[in-house]
Amino acid sequence: MWTVLWFRPATMSALLFSLLLLLSTLCRLGQSMSREEKLKLRNQVVEMFDHAYSNYMDHAYPADELMPLTCRGRVRGLEPSRGDVDDALGMFSLTLIDTLDTLVLLNKTTEFEAAVRRVLKDVRLDNDVVVSVFETNIRVLGGLLGGHSMAVMLKDAGHYMQWYQDELLHMAKDLGLRLLPAFNTSSGLPYPRVNLKHGVRGPESRTGTETDTCTACAGTIILEFAALSRFTGDPVFEVHARRALNFLWEKRQRNSNLVGTTINIHSGEWVRRDSGVGAGIDSYYEYLLKAYILLGDDLFLQRFNIHYASIMKYISQPPLLLDVHIHKPLLPARTWMDSLLAFFPGLQVLKGDIRPAIETHEMLYQVTKKHNFLPEAFTTDFRVHWAQHPLRPEFAESTYFLYKATKDPYYLEVGRTVLDNLNRFARVPCGFAAMKDVRTGSHEDRMDSFFLAEMFKYLFLLFAEEEDLPFNVEDYIFTTEAHLLPLSLSTAPHAPSPPANSTEQAASLPHLSASVKSLWSEEELDDSNFDWTCPNTRLLFPDPAFPRNLRDPIRNAVDKSCPRPALHREPGMGRPPLRAQDFMANNPDHLELLRRMGVSLIHLKDGRVQLVQHATQAVSAVAAEDGMRFMQEMMELSSQQQKEQLPPRAVQIISHPFFGRVVLTAGPAQFGTDLSKSIPGVRGFVTVAEPYSGCAELNNAAFVQGRIALLQRGQCMFAEKARHIMKAGAIGGIVIDDNEGSSSDTAPLFQMAGDGRNTDDVTLPLLFLFYKEGNILLEALKEYREVEVLLSDKARDRASIFKGKPLPGILLESSGDAQEEDQTSPTSATLDRSHVSTVELDESAPELAPDNEEVTPEEDVGPAIKSNPEPEEEPAVDKDSSSKSVKAMMADWREDLEAFQQMEKDEL
Repeated sequence: MWTVLWFRPATMSALLFSLLLLLSTLCRLGQSMSREEKLKLRNQVVEMFDHAYSNYMDHAYPADELMPLTCRGRVRGLEPSRGDVDDALGMFSLTLIDTLDTLVLLNKTTEFEAAVRRVLKDVRLDNDVVVSVFETNIRVLGGLLGGHSMAVMLKDAGHYMQWYQDELLHMAKDLGLRLLPAFNTSSGLPYPRVNLKHGVRGPESRTGTETDTCTACAGTIILEFAALSRFTGDPVFEVHARRALNFLWEKRQRNSNLVGTTINIHSGEWVRRDSGVGAGIDSYYEYLLKAYILLGDDLFLQRFNIHYASIMKYISQPPLLLDVHIHKPLLPARTWMDSLLAFFPGLQVLKGDIRPAIETHEMLYQVTKKHNFLPEAFTTDFRVHWAQHPLRPEFAESTYFLYKATKDPYYLEVGRTVLDNLNRFARVPCGFAAMKDVRTGSHEDRMDSFFLAEMFKYLFLLFAEEEDLPFNVEDYIFTTEAHLLPLSLSTAPHAPSPPANSTEQAASLPHLSASVKSLWSEEELDDSNFDWTCPNTRLLFPDPAFPRNLRDPIRNAVDKSCPRPALHREPGMGRPPLRAQDFMANNPDHLELLRRMGVSLIHLKDGRVQLVQHATQAVSAVAAEDGMRFMQEMMELSSQQQKEQLPPRAVQIISHPFFGRVVLTAGPAQFGTDLSKSIPGVRGFVTVAEPYSGCAELNNAAFVQGRIALLQRGQCMFAEKARHIMKAGAIGGIVIDDNEGSSSDTAPLFQMAGDGRNTDDVTLPLLFLFYKEGNILLEALKEYREVEVLLSDKARDRASIFKGKPLPGILLESSGDAQEEDQTSPTSATLDRSHVSTVELDESAPELAPDNEEVTPEEDVGPAIKSNPEPEEEPAVDKDSSSKSVKAMMADWREDLEAFQQMEKDEL
């Protein structure tokens, strides 16, 4: 058994780090694949690589890429433009450079030596062409650095490359210097494109007018640039890469700790605010974790862990990974996933989070088996959204990492499927052609360089034994393009790690010592944000069948081919079928009835539930029919409830000491009093219903009468709650979410639907508050006992609220003057209440604030102080503590008011 720990590489310079987490060798079900079979598959990978590489060299070189259908090279400018895809092409023999370290890994050392000589002889980097900074960095700069790493390793071994004098490294530095002008922005984020000859913004550059770049484009620089700095001793590259990463970190959304997809390189404003782990963001997260492994800077691990926690909280809905909005992370941004997220299970293996990696990978595998390849995008019900497949390697990458983590032979069979599909559907006489449409099997005249750089590396490593490898891969880290960089770089001289907010200072002080870096780290980092130990899989998976048990339900969900259960009578079979209008999601009997009917219930993170039926999972044909009927009824019920989107409502606290300044965003009901047609709204004091759920006749009906009842969500339909409080004489109701942590800041507007019956009998208004807003109201009630609110369609001007009554002094001409604000702040009101409670005046509350009268602060303070026998100093303590709590609450309330006004503006 193995137990692997992450150490702090910055403080243990002699330690080389293992890239792969050999977490343990699990007890496995079934028979392992024989060595002979693995050897056969490994040789098949080599043969497939030879087919692709030889056809590129024979028919395309020195062009950037092979066009496998027409057996010729793709030369930029001579072929019809493909838009941004062509930005990877720079007339620098892209495929050959991208393939250099693959040749060494596959034991093709002679071919590697010949390829290096070709690159040095034929490739020029001063071409007058505009290229993608991101693609050129990961493919060409990464390829040159990977080739240099392999050349040095072979030279040191004493058999090959004895003539090598760092020529590839010199080319890499030349290219790095040509990319540097792109970083000349106020933010430090690079322009998305650069002219290799003329730079950016020059009269001949034909670029530099762009304003936006993707997060991954700016955040996937650090490995290559830092390696270049440490290989050459020139810190300028690492400094610029760190500055870009620091800026992205500072611009994350502070509440959700997520980043958007596209950012303005000048202002730092998010242009696209959707967030996921696929296209546009993917390798930003990857490089944070890998930068920690390669460079030994704790700051990168801290940032990755913070991001990862948010990904698992908001984006991960196992086995799905769905984009969300960074400001409202409980609101889905789209209903489909792109194939680039297939790298994420592999990253989770490096993180040590194996269970969700298994689940997501299995979902991807089932989609692959359904369509032969992963479509570029597919929906949450696994249908094709974008049908192309450019032979992407991310799924093979995750398969390799999961096999290394679990040693489960299942993943060898997954790899066999990938090989078979490539040979059956993508292989053509001149190489391998991308799929234009996975549904029809049609091809595209395209074989991207990453196919040779990545796909064959991961497949070869999957089937190879340790003795098949020419070097120890665990001494290297894979870049996002699978180029190999030595972990020994963590001990190389380098520029110090600057504080996140001091990047410019660090750029001007590259000579600072590592000890200064250490001081910065110790001051800024908190060990509570680190996960140092990777879990032992015997503790994760005590049952040898555990990985299979994780995979089976996902397989069934995708292909809907799980076996029909045996027909037998279960408890409850004699009950009448469940009707949609009677269903309650937290009723155990109802959940059991759903199970028998083959209906699954999924709890979503925003508090909603989703129902899915698989007829084959029902206990009998009759139960399956009942389930179909139930689902049809539920869809009809849902259709009835999908009326025109109603705008948000307002719960405005108008009693002392708030006087209308606190407005809580509320969701409307699709039944009851329409507050948009009630000009004055509904005004009254609030009280908590008993029972709090409101699902039975109220025990405190006498106290609820004439008031607004507070209720908790759950246990029955909203309309049933409304009928019970109406029967008790309430004039309105507020339902508070039972999903702890929910807030209108992060969740979409919630509308309460009826129960499928006629709700015309409900004649009072019912509003919905999320947990955060509801807690504000409950805390106010707890502290002040008598809290009056106004239920309305929108926040009202305070003068209109108190129309016809003496306007409280606290509201008179409140112009924001500091002195006046101090005299009429909530603090003084809190002090008044603390006086009352100190002397325990049982009758003071009704005396000071009768139901039919508004009281000014001056009127409140007077009798309270007169009645207080305690010394003058005592109230000051109460004032201080109360002031802190109220000020903190008021900050949240102002935020809620702004959110409400914004929602009104957006006409939600």
